[in-house]
Amino acid sequence: MEIDSELIEQCIERKQRAQYTLYQKCYGIIMGTCFRYADQKVDAESLLNLAFCKILMNLEKYNSDVPFEAWIRRITINTIIDEFRKQKKYKETHTYPDEIFPDGHIDMNTADAHFQAEELKKLILRLPPVSQKVFNLYIIDGYKHAEISEMLKISEGTSKWHVSHARKMLKKMIIEELKDIRVD
Repeated sequence: MEIDSELIEQCIERKQRAQYTLYQKCYGIIMGTCFRYADQKVDAESLLNLAFCKILMNLEKYNSDVPFEAWIRRITINTIIDEFRKQKKYKETHTYPDEIFPDGHIDMNTADAHFQAEELKKLILRLPPVSQKVFNLYIIDGYKHAEISEMLKISEGTSKWHVSHARKMLKKMIIEELKDIRVD
């Protein structure tokens, strides 16, 4: 993503047309990041707007040595984490069946044939909120456990546990989904 330094200067000067142009250029990247953490489109759009406001307010601090895309992703993720901390009242109240296939393994060809990225995203959104956030940060966004522990104010061990827990839960959910497909 190439952002013209003149466009950034116009945004710093609070020119609305330039801000709208920047919004259009950044929309896909920011929304893609927000969608990984939000259950519904309206929540993702809300996060996008918060993140974009923070981007605009901090444009003066942008260092052109850093790729603009990486910079806006970082602000977006930090905004999501801030919102998560504000709403940390969630209770982890999902029950998942312990059943697995009789032979105890997943046929990956069957799984691959039936699971598209969108379906996997829906399963990730069913994870408990903290496990979902840690899983996304570690697996999808590539943060290290030390960074995650610092961002979410949890220990590295807790971060590792959440990733492991999320993987186990996703495996169970996939097995359950595949059972439903076999029955149909």
